[in-house]
Amino acid sequence: MSDSQHRKTFAVGTLTGVNPLLAAARSVVRMARLGRLDSILAPDHLISVFPRSIWDPDFTVQAKTVESPDAQVDFAPLLAHLAAGAGRVQLGVGVTDPHRRHPVLLAQTFLTLAHMTKVPPILGIGSGERENLDPYGFTWNRPVDRLEEALQVLRAALSSTEPIEFSGRYYQIDKAPMDLTCPPHRMPQVWIGAHGPRMLELTGRYADGWYPWESLSPDEYERRLRVVRKSAVTAGRDPDAIVPAAMLQFLTARTESGISRLLRTPSMRYVGLFASAEVWARSGAKHPLGEDFRGLIDLMPHRLSKTEVREAIAEVPEEVLRNWLIVGTPNQVLSRIRALADAGLRHAVILPSAALVSHADAAFGYAVLLWLAAKLRRPAPQPESDPK
Repeated sequence: MSDSQHRKTFAVGTLTGVNPLLAAARSVVRMARLGRLDSILAPDHLISVFPRSIWDPDFTVQAKTVESPDAQVDFAPLLAHLAAGAGRVQLGVGVTDPHRRHPVLLAQTFLTLAHMTKVPPILGIGSGERENLDPYGFTWNRPVDRLEEALQVLRAALSSTEPIEFSGRYYQIDKAPMDLTCPPHRMPQVWIGAHGPRMLELTGRYADGWYPWESLSPDEYERRLRVVRKSAVTAGRDPDAIVPAAMLQFLTARTESGISRLLRTPSMRYVGLFASAEVWARSGAKHPLGEDFRGLIDLMPHRLSKTEVREAIAEVPEEVLRNWLIVGTPNQVLSRIRALADAGLRHAVILPSAALVSHADAAFGYAVLLWLAAKLRRPAPQPESDPK
């Protein structure tokens, strides 16, 4: 990618929390506007990825203000609440699923949101995660098959000018009107959280954006992006119209000793459990949650006792964290993201993981986020200085 293309096309966003302290989410919006970020995505969870059993100030500073990590607000009214102050920052969900949310209702939600925003909202969708489904009795059989049908229904509901008809295994729609439209140039963008071959193929066929959340090397990112683009061509779509995005978690400090300190903290070690057994195996380690553990998709945090969490995080090798997160000084993090940009990444949704550790680490992490956004849009001459 040339420097001129890089400056023209690269976008940087971040995520907002979904706990009831809505002032925190509004602060993220203000930061995004002041820092000229391009997007803010909210997760869609019924249960936090962090266990309530270990949620205390010794685990994370956030426990001082958030009583329970499992108090998760619904993303739709949250995004509507934030829309008035968002300006031209894209708002979206990253990601929901078609098991709890019917695709017609998702279309209605995001067409409605498009009337509140100044730019297209982002409808991120995936095949689902166990923690949001199994405890509540949602059906999760053949999730990719269900997602494929949901994408067809969703596309029809977003764009059809005639009543919708659909007869599938999971959805039956009989001459159903969907007359709600969105303002010009604000059609919701459908991003798919895809990693495996079939999900990548669906992304090429139906999506406006590809949004992986697993840590990928530049070579692997480029390889999977080729699958998405080949699928788009096969479906008669413009492959360059699909935004190559990614959720990137980074861990940074001014010095290597500062990074080592962060890597030893309980909250950062816990983040290592989000990686799959396959990622652990590449580091020569066995995942404490099982050799077939698929990472966040299988995680059931509310069922883990404090003792189980402590024993599991005690087994997290530093190498796993360095493979799962983007770890380094600010310049090293910048180099890692630029390597992904050279592999095709055009929209990085960046989360400073050290915000879990302390207020000072959170402040530095968000300062680095804004510095990264400026540098990624305008590649700087060498040598560069880390932000102070």
